[in-house]
Amino acid sequence: MAKAQAPIWLRHRDLVTAYTLLRIVLGVNFFNHGFTRLGNIPGFADSMVQLFQKTAVPEPLVRGPALLVPIIEFVVGFLVTLGLLTRPALVTGFGLMIMLMYGVTLLQNWDTATSQLIYCLVFFILIAANRFNTFSIDALLERRRHRQKAKVDI
Repeated sequence: MAKAQAPIWLRHRDLVTAYTLLRIVLGVNFFNHGFTRLGNIPGFADSMVQLFQKTAVPEPLVRGPALLVPIIEFVVGFLVTLGLLTRPALVTGFGLMIMLMYGVTLLQNWDTATSQLIYCLVFFILIAANRFNTFSIDALLERRRHRQKAKVDI
């Protein structure tokens, strides 16, 4: 008969700390991906068009999204780092990852696809554990709203 194992209890404070650090590191990563490309968005788009030249995807369907990728990375990274509009920013970032995953698997670039799966897992964790996003601008604004509501109710 298997011996019953004691449950592992995670302290709320540790989960908040881990969540905050994971959120910030993902945000910094996305921010810098976008920031380093902002100065040369047309060049980035041209390089994406070149990559997809041998696929069946028409050039405008590559160039259009490629022009937006750096901007989305920059904005998502900024918001996630600060913890501002965190959930919508994470969902947007996850959506971007779905689009990028389509592209790299179409190119059969499996090493990059594996790397992108790790990003997707981090997005999943941050969205699923959003209740631990208590050290953020979102949480600060929510606490202010509650205080103001409490004052009005008195």
